[in-house]
Amino acid sequence: MDLAIVLTMDTDALRWFQQVAEGVTVTEVGELYWVTQSGVSRGLSRLEAQVGTPLLRRSGRTLRMTHAGVAFKRHVDALLNDLDDGLAAVDQLIDPDTGTVAVSFQPSLGTWLVPDLVAAFRVDHPGVQFVLEHVHDELVSTVLDGGRVDLEITTVHPADPGVRWQRLLTEPLCLAVPRDHPLADRPAVELAGAASDLFVMLRPTWLLRQQADELCHKAGFAPTVAFEGDDLPTVRGFVAAGLGVAILPAAHDGPADPASGLRHVPIADPEAVREIGLAWSTERRLLPAAELFRQHVIHRATSRRLPAAVGPQLTERPFAATDPGLGPPS
Repeated sequence: MDLAIVLTMDTDALRWFQQVAEGVTVTEVGELYWVTQSGVSRGLSRLEAQVGTPLLRRSGRTLRMTHAGVAFKRHVDALLNDLDDGLAAVDQLIDPDTGTVAVSFQPSLGTWLVPDLVAAFRVDHPGVQFVLEHVHDELVSTVLDGGRVDLEITTVHPADPGVRWQRLLTEPLCLAVPRDHPLADRPAVELAGAASDLFVMLRPTWLLRQQADELCHKAGFAPTVAFEGDDLPTVRGFVAAGLGVAILPAAHDGPADPASGLRHVPIADPEAVREIGLAWSTERRLLPAAELFRQHVIHRATSRRLPAAVGPQLTERPFAATDPGLGPPS
């Protein structure tokens, strides 16, 4: 490819391609970048025209990479990683307290935990900017691999030995039921009590789906799955419509949500919780702003200053001053 073409490529379009290639929908990309869906689609089309071949193909309701897209993405990841590192390095040289921190997180953590952490951090570091990115609750997270994300707040325990994961807290799981369900007014429920119900589940690739299946198995039954959804709002919507029950994270606006037509009843079964942690790469040193935020997150967890609505807090031993989790990544 001619160097002049590379230099004229729109970096936003490259980022959009990167996101879509990793499973984010065009609609979600538009919401993340404050661009219309048609604007994102036009940007992707211009990029394909510059490259000279299709990079994405439609498969049902999603876009998947072509063979050319797979080959192109490796270089896009490297290019954007180098570009972001260069921009961040310049920011840090100008003023270490005005850098940029790239944080990814699962959408279910974006309404309560992530805002709390960022708001508390910006009290002391108002000049630091954040790049926020949604990631799906897949069984294996690779979001740190490309180097564009500094920290990930996630329930996924990375299998990559080059990624460290530190537990922050545990979050209770609930049985989401329609408001007129016989279990709706219970203070808590044994999961076996819902064995005869139809279940609304996430796709099998979700970690939460795997955990739900395991909880049902330990409760002595295999759930009858009536519907599968691609995200938590869809699952909640189907439950609210009376189409089944679901195992979901606790509601953070209280046990009942009158507007949605469902209730979240705490599950009394052991292990009906999910662990939320902080992940970062041990193979590259975080820039100062990202390192400050990493220490801030861990400090709020160990000092029990995370949002109280999430249930049990960190219960392990306090971090020692020499704990490697408090120092710069090796």
